[in-house]
Amino acid sequence: MLESLHISNYALIDLIDIRFHEGFNVITGETGAGKSIILGALSLLLGSRADTRVVTNPEAKSVIEAVFTVDGYPSLKEFCLREDIEWDDERCILRREISPAGRSRAFVNDSPVPLVKLREVSMHLVDIHSQHQNQLLATPDFQLDVIDTLAGNAGRLRNYRLRYNSLREAVKRLKVMRARVEKSREDEEFTRYQLEQLEELDLQPGEQPELERERDVLNNLSTIKAALAKAVGALDGDEGGALGMVDCAAEACEEIEEVLEASDNIGERLESVRIEISDIAATLSSIDENLGADPATLNAIEERLSAIYSLCHKHHVENADGLIELRDSLRAKLKALDNSDGMIEELEREARRAKALAKESALEISAARKQAAERFGKRLAEVAMPLGMKNLRCEIRVSPADMTATGMDVVEFMVAFNKNQPLMPVGTTASGGEISRLMLSIKSIIASSMQLPSIIFDEIDTGVSGDVANRMGVMMRDISRTIQVTTITHLPQVASKGAHQYRVYKEDDEHSTHTRISLLTDEERVRSIASMLGGSEIDEAAIAAARSLLSQK
Repeated sequence: MLESLHISNYALIDLIDIRFHEGFNVITGETGAGKSIILGALSLLLGSRADTRVVTNPEAKSVIEAVFTVDGYPSLKEFCLREDIEWDDERCILRREISPAGRSRAFVNDSPVPLVKLREVSMHLVDIHSQHQNQLLATPDFQLDVIDTLAGNAGRLRNYRLRYNSLREAVKRLKVMRARVEKSREDEEFTRYQLEQLEELDLQPGEQPELERERDVLNNLSTIKAALAKAVGALDGDEGGALGMVDCAAEACEEIEEVLEASDNIGERLESVRIEISDIAATLSSIDENLGADPATLNAIEERLSAIYSLCHKHHVENADGLIELRDSLRAKLKALDNSDGMIEELEREARRAKALAKESALEISAARKQAAERFGKRLAEVAMPLGMKNLRCEIRVSPADMTATGMDVVEFMVAFNKNQPLMPVGTTASGGEISRLMLSIKSIIASSMQLPSIIFDEIDTGVSGDVANRMGVMMRDISRTIQVTTITHLPQVASKGAHQYRVYKEDDEHSTHTRISLLTDEERVRSIASMLGGSEIDEAAIAAARSLLSQK
């Protein structure tokens, strides 16, 4: 249940700290006293958009904090643990802070959380039914939610949505593959033409740089041969060279052999140098002999390089390696196209399997909805009739529809309020007062199935009076036996049914006006309800009528 509420620096509220009780709590007060301000602050904990204009003191932040007793709500515990939200087995504390600059922060059990997580947690804790939400009764989504709540479809819907999402993914993969294959078939002839050109060239890895090296050599053959001849002459020329000089050095060392240390191995080392120089000279000579100025070879290299460069430019790649990658990718593309029929058939089978599983879950949900709808239609008429709708007839229709994220059904609430009146959609035939009474009846029926600690009604009794108002008060009191109920009301018949009554009022100080709220004593309740009955002048008759209302438990 909602245990306490703290509001500070919010609109006309400088500070409110109020404790609530189990059962039926009633909030009353004059029009404009600030009841809607309190409800607006509480709605921020449900994820409503923050407005910096509500921050009264620009030097401080606005804080709204609610403490809920959560012992015995395993679904909320499971959700928080699954979402890595800090958990306490006894209490759940929701807090929203709004800075003067407009920054909003949300907390669950003092741990910062994104606003969407605060909203999801709060949906497990409290249902705030404001006046405008009466219009939800006419919407298909709300009607479907009511039936699913009564049918206990939460688990079935989770399982169905997993299967439905799998179906959507399977259909998406199939569509993508079909589009890809269609595009590939349109381009198949051109793709094969491109591949033929690349395969005809028969490129090999590393071929281009080798060809470019050979071309450079042939283009500079005279220069290269001159350099080779110069190098060979320097090593082993007819007019002397390195080999001759080494031989001279060896002969000289033989003449002074007696003065050379044997360990220095001068002779062997010179012989080794002579052999190495001789080998280098022979290698260079061989290279020179193999270099021939064959124009045909150069032309062939130029032509192949030209073909490579042309295809590189055509396909927007840097070199032959890019052409090789393109060739391989075109081969793979055509191979996939050749196998596309089999791939599409497999994806079609996957989509059919996914659809069958989703439909299986949807049919299970539909069966539960139809059973719940039949029970609910009868029960709604029974519960609402005492609220001044003695001729009410209800039929909850569950009709087949295309598969969506909510199943394969459309739910429609059909009602008739008068004898001989045909059943019509509730949104087209019900007045504001009738909508209010129907909505309260619905909340009464589904209260035990909602698995919420608390529900708050904001003037759900608008448009009714007299005995009907009294019966609505009794109904809310009955709901409070299952979950905590808090209602904001202007009707004394409703206020008198509460176990605890709070009064919202305005109070002026030297500088400004503030909204306050206080828990009324028994005697204060008598005078408050007497005022609601008789206006500003409270006489003995009004006091007596108030006591009579309060005694009707």
